[in-house]
Amino acid sequence: MAEHNHDKKIRTENVVNAGVHNTSPAAQYVKPQDPLLLERLSWWQDQKLGLMMHWGPYAQLGIVESWALSDEDAIWSRKDIDWETDSETFCRQYRALNQTFNPVRFQPDWWASLARSSGFRYLIFTTKHHDGFSMWDTKQSDYKITGPACPFHTHRYADICRHLFDAFRREGLAIGAYFSKADWHSPAYWAPGRREASWRGPSYDPKADPTRWEQFVQFTHNQILELTGQYGRIDILWLDAGWVNAATGQDIRLGQVVDKARQTQPWLICADRTVGGPYENYVTPEQTVPSEPLGIPWESCITLGTAFSFRYEDTYKSLEELVTLLVDIVAKGGNLALNVAPQPDGRLPAGAISRLEALGRWLQRYGEAIYGTRACAPFRQGPFAFTRKNQVVYIFCLDPASAAKGELAIPLALPVSQVDLVAGPPALAFTQDDALIRITLPAPSAEDPAPFVRVLRLRLADDRPPKQKTPGQS
Repeated sequence: MAEHNHDKKIRTENVVNAGVHNTSPAAQYVKPQDPLLLERLSWWQDQKLGLMMHWGPYAQLGIVESWALSDEDAIWSRKDIDWETDSETFCRQYRALNQTFNPVRFQPDWWASLARSSGFRYLIFTTKHHDGFSMWDTKQSDYKITGPACPFHTHRYADICRHLFDAFRREGLAIGAYFSKADWHSPAYWAPGRREASWRGPSYDPKADPTRWEQFVQFTHNQILELTGQYGRIDILWLDAGWVNAATGQDIRLGQVVDKARQTQPWLICADRTVGGPYENYVTPEQTVPSEPLGIPWESCITLGTAFSFRYEDTYKSLEELVTLLVDIVAKGGNLALNVAPQPDGRLPAGAISRLEALGRWLQRYGEAIYGTRACAPFRQGPFAFTRKNQVVYIFCLDPASAAKGELAIPLALPVSQVDLVAGPPALAFTQDDALIRITLPAPSAEDPAPFVRVLRLRLADDRPPKQKTPGQS
């Protein structure tokens, strides 16, 4: 058994390190063949900005989500566990957090309204992380937000996923259901007494105990079908725990359940992250941005604060950092899933709210250069970032010193007929040669919420019809 698990550990090292998932190689991407899925992926690439939320009983302690339960990950995940040295005692304390989780200040409608006004176009919410605690009224386990042991189970918003999904839909946002394929609470995955130390994978060899493994497969299928069959329209199924896959001996027959879910939700985008193959419809770099365009649909999931889970007295990225991050991602053809972690009482942190509101004000002025665009060569060069929408190229100058200058020399060879300042004066003076376009800028407006960046709209002189977007094109 130890040798078996050691082999699995080696195979999963290229999937996740210190809780951070790597990315499937772009060269191995399998483009969907279904025209509807291709259409939906093109739609998704238009959205650009998603709100990710990690939330569960672990928020009460202000520690990392789930990972500290795994002895394999103790060296990095238990650094903040400063009150207990015995791992078994700590794990009992963690699992008992459901008995005190009571987020009575949860306001789903207000969350949704804030998300819309902040410029988000879709939600990715943790329905269940690796610890196995379900944030919906699953019928497969009592370890859930609506379970009798959880004091919140009598609240009018007890079925958090239902109320949150409904609220976000009312505001016009699409819904993504984050779901961990691993479940460290299920005895069909972590069977009691099978190993002295826990690791990310099952506590037994699925080949040696196929009956128990089949129980886990059915458990997982039932939960996924609950979410996709009883909780309204789901646009994205965002699957975590990339070590759970057929190549590691943990075959949950994912294609079978996704295909079944698509019988009623044929538009469902599936992100089986780090696994590759036909059910990883887009890839998900975590806490990083690729150095260049990937040429396939992709989304960086990055935290607003210092962690995916709530941390007391956390610090948050500034507006300048957020704008630079978003522009860098969009210029390379990607989406940003910006993670905001709610507090244990159900509120969003005041510091996070102020950052989101500032980002929303910026997007109200400059969103036309973000939403619905595609990558445009040279993508990123020096202080400049480029996006394109039909016959219009948008250029961002992200260096405050350059943005404050009266003239910019921008590397762009496309013929231009007019240059406008987005949210500013049209028809700026410019000259162009084979390599550069030189643009004379007015002084920054006092009303600009982000004077550190200038956004230009260049109308192309080329009279040829615009190139049509092809699904999956970055």
